[in-house]
Amino acid sequence: MVSGPKLRRCYNEDVAYGYRVPKQFEYPDYSPEQLKNRQQQAALVCLVDAYRSVGHRATDLDPLHLQQQPSIPELNPARYGLSNMNEQFNIDGILEMSPKGGSKTASIAEIHQTLVDIYCGHVAFEFEHIPDTAERRWFADYIESTSNQSALDSDKKRRFHELLVRSETFDNFMQKKFGQVKRYGLEGAESAIIALDELFSLCSHSGITDAILGMPHRGRLNILVDLLKYPPRALFHKLQGNAEFPDDLPASGDVISHISSSPSLNYGCKEDLNVTTLHNPSHLEAVNPVVSGYGRAKQMYLYDKNTDPGCALGDRLIGIQIHGDAAFSGQGVIMETLGLSNLPHFSLGGTIHVIINNQIGYTTPATNARSTLYTSDVGKLVNTPIIHVNGDYPEEVARAMRIAFEYRKLFRKDVIIDLVTFRRWGHNELDEPSFTQPQMYNIIRARESVPKVYERKMMESGVITDADAKQVHASFTKYLETELAASKDYTPKADHLKGKWSGLVMPTQTAPQPDTGVAKETLREVGERSVLVDQTFKVHPRLVKHHIQPRLKRLAEDLAIDWATAESLAFGSLLKQGYNIRLCGQDVGRGTFSQRHAMFVCQETENVFVPLNNISKTQGKIEVANSNLSELAVLGFEYGVSIQSPNVLPIWEAQFGDFNNTAQVITDTYISSGETKWLRQSGLVMLLPHGYDGAGPEHSSSRIERFLQLCNTPIDMSSNSVIQNPNMHVAIPTTPAQIFHLLRRQMIRNYRKPLIVAGPKTLLRLSAATSSLDDMAPGTSFSPILSDVLSKSSEKVTRVVFVAGKLYYDLVKAYAEQSSELTDKIAIVRLEEICPFPRDELASELERFPNVQEYVWCQEETMNAGAFTYVQPRIQSLLPNNNMLRYIGRAPLAAPVTGISNVFKAEQSRILQEVFTGI
Repeated sequence: MVSGPKLRRCYNEDVAYGYRVPKQFEYPDYSPEQLKNRQQQAALVCLVDAYRSVGHRATDLDPLHLQQQPSIPELNPARYGLSNMNEQFNIDGILEMSPKGGSKTASIAEIHQTLVDIYCGHVAFEFEHIPDTAERRWFADYIESTSNQSALDSDKKRRFHELLVRSETFDNFMQKKFGQVKRYGLEGAESAIIALDELFSLCSHSGITDAILGMPHRGRLNILVDLLKYPPRALFHKLQGNAEFPDDLPASGDVISHISSSPSLNYGCKEDLNVTTLHNPSHLEAVNPVVSGYGRAKQMYLYDKNTDPGCALGDRLIGIQIHGDAAFSGQGVIMETLGLSNLPHFSLGGTIHVIINNQIGYTTPATNARSTLYTSDVGKLVNTPIIHVNGDYPEEVARAMRIAFEYRKLFRKDVIIDLVTFRRWGHNELDEPSFTQPQMYNIIRARESVPKVYERKMMESGVITDADAKQVHASFTKYLETELAASKDYTPKADHLKGKWSGLVMPTQTAPQPDTGVAKETLREVGERSVLVDQTFKVHPRLVKHHIQPRLKRLAEDLAIDWATAESLAFGSLLKQGYNIRLCGQDVGRGTFSQRHAMFVCQETENVFVPLNNISKTQGKIEVANSNLSELAVLGFEYGVSIQSPNVLPIWEAQFGDFNNTAQVITDTYISSGETKWLRQSGLVMLLPHGYDGAGPEHSSSRIERFLQLCNTPIDMSSNSVIQNPNMHVAIPTTPAQIFHLLRRQMIRNYRKPLIVAGPKTLLRLSAATSSLDDMAPGTSFSPILSDVLSKSSEKVTRVVFVAGKLYYDLVKAYAEQSSELTDKIAIVRLEEICPFPRDELASELERFPNVQEYVWCQEETMNAGAFTYVQPRIQSLLPNNNMLRYIGRAPLAAPVTGISNVFKAEQSRILQEVFTGI
C-alpha cells in the first residue's frame, strides 16, 4: 500500500517551481494468510476495530475527573459473541500484540486486556477516520507494537522532573514578585513543556535543523524562559515598565505575552536545533498561518541551497503550533490554516499541533464552546490523526509526542495532540474563576500540582531523593533572584536585521525614489521570454491569438504596452537580478480578469509551464501559487513568507479588492504594525483590484480607506521639512509603467515596507492606459504624482482637480467633450501614491498654477470611503491663501456603492459634470 492523495482533480504541475509534495510512504498490505485469518475471525476483527474506533470514549483523560465516563457497548466482547474469555484466537493480521512464548494465539481475556491497556488508558487515539488505508494500518500497528516500550531511563525522568519544577518555580516567583501582572502562567498544564522538550529532542536526533514555533499567551513565558533561553533579566526589565528594544530604535514594543525568543538548542547531536518563535498578536490563533508561511519560505531557502537531490519536504524543518482549546474549535483561521496543510505550494511536510486543553474558554464551558465532542475534531477536516493525553501524566505526554512525531516523519502530514489539562487560576491570574465555575475550582484548589505529583512519584520510585528535589527548586529560585537583580542594569539589544537581513537598514528619514529603470534590450528579452513555450506545448489558441502574439508584436515594434506586460517585465527583470518571487492568491496564474497568464496549461496533457522561469540559467525563480478559496490564512501565510527573507518578493493578489475584508486581522496586527511593534520588516505586496464599474456594493471597493487609516504619516504637511517614514505604502497607480516601478522598488531599495496597491480592473485593457518602454528605461522611477498634462497654459488654470485611480480616464474623456475656453481653466493632477503623502511633489505641482481659485478632490467612492478623509487635511495644509479643498464625489453611504444600475450611472454622470461646472 502506498499512502498519498486520491481522487482529487489536479494539474500536472510537478515540474513547476515550488510545487512540492511529501514523499510517499509504503506500508505492506495484509498477506494472503492474514486476510484469510481475518475472514475466519470476523468477530474478533469487529472487537479490535471497535477499540480502534471508539476506545477513546472510554479513556481516563480528565485530570479533574469532571467528565462522566459513558458506557460504550461496542467495547464489550460479548456484543460480538466472544463470551468465552478463555477461548484462544489466532491474532495474526488482526492485532499487534506479543503473547507469551512468541505464539500468534491469545485468549479473549488476554486480547481484551491488551486492548483496554492500549486504547483506554491515559492516552487515546483517533485515526480510523483517515481515508488512507496505509496510514490507518500503520497507526494501529505502531501504537499496538510499541505500547509496552514506553519506559524511560532515569536521566530522562530527572530531566522531566527538572523542567516541571522549574516551570512551577517560575510561576510562583512571578506571583510573588509581580503579583499584579497578567502572565497567563502554565500552572495546571506544565506537561506542555514536557511535550515540547521531547519534540525538540526528537527533531534534533532526526536531522531536523529548524523548528518554527507559534504559540498563544498561555504558558508562553514559562516556555520562553524554561526551554527557549529567553533571559529572565530581559523579561523582568520589561515588567518594570521598560522597552524590550534599545531606546534609540523607533519601536512601540508589545506586551509580554507577545514577545519571542529564537535560540539554538543542543540535544547532544552534531547540529543544533534552531527554534524560531514568532511574535503573535492577541487575536487568537492568527499566528498559525504566519508560522506556516515562514516555515515554507525557510524550507524553500534550505531546499534551493541544498545540493542533495534526496532532500524531501520536511526533512530539515518542522512547523509547531500550540493552541488553546476554545480557540482551536472556535476560530475560523484554524480551519483555513489546516486547509493549506496538504497543498503543494503551501505544505510544510507536516506540522505538529499541541492543544493545551484547559477544558474551559475564559468562562465558557465546552458545552457552550463547541458543537463537537472534542475540541480537536476540526482537525478531521483534513483527515488528521488525533492523540488525546491526560496532562497529569508527563511520561505519557512524552509518549504521545513520540507517536505524533513518528507519524509526521513517515507521512509528512499534520498531527494533533490534545493535551487535556486544567487552569489553576482564571483566564489570567487577576481573574476570579469561581464566579462561573465553582465546582471545577473547588477541585482544582484541593488538588496537588502536576509537578508535585510527579516529584512524589519520582521519589517513591527512587529516581530522585528529597535533597535532589529541594536542590532543583533552590537553584532555580536563586537563578531567578540573580536575574531580577541584574534586570536593573539590563540594556536591551536589537535583534532585527540579522542574517539574510543584515544588508538592509531601518529608514528614519524620507526616502528618495530609487532608479528602477531597466535597459530596453533586457525588457524586450524578458517580455518575449514571458510568453515563449516549446513547440510541443499546446497553448490554447485564443491565448496565442490574443495574448502571446500581441505581446510579441508590441515589444518588437516598440509599441505601447499594457498592464499585464509591464507586470511581467517587472517580474522578469527582478528574476534576472537573482531575486525570487512568490505570486499567490486565488487564480493568480491566469488572473481574475484573464489578463496575466503567468502559467500556461497544455491543452493536450494539462502540464503546467511557467515561461518566466526560463529566462536564463542564473535567474531567480517565480512560484505561481494558486491558492485555495481562503483570505485570512493565505494572507497570513504570505506575511510569514515576507518576514523570512528580504530576497523574495511576496505578492498576494485578491480576486477582488474587497476580499481582503476577511483577512483584516492580518492587516491590522501584522502587516501594518509588525515593524512598529517587533522591528520585523516585510516587503509584502497586496494587489487589490479596485474600481467602481457598476458591479454593485461588493467587488467594487478594496476599502482603501481602511489601509489609509492605519498609516502613520503626519497630517500637517505645511512645513517643507516634514519627515515621512511610513509603516506601509498605499498606491493607486494608473499606468503600466507605474506598477512596473512599484514592484521593482520593493526589491531595489535597501529596506522593506508593505505595499498596498489598489489595482485596476477596467484599466487592464484600456487603450489609453498604456506605457512605452521608454517609461521603464534606465533613469526612470515611480512618480508619486502624475502632473497635469492637459492644460495648455498653467496661468489660465483656476481650478485644480486632484484625483486617484481609474476615474482619471473618465475625467479625461469628459474633458475632451468640453469647450477649450472651459478646459483651459482646469488642471487634473493624479495622486499615484497616497501614503507616504507626496508632499514635495504636490507642493511643486501647486506652484505651477499661480491663479487658482478652487481646489477639488474628486473621487468615485463615497465620501466616507476612498482616499478623501486621508488626503483632505494633508492637501489642505499645503493650499495657499487658506483655500479650502472642495469635495466632488458620492455622498456618504453605508454600502460602498449602490446596486441599482440607473442610480449608479446617474451618480457617475453627476460627478463628471460637477467637475466641469461652476468655473
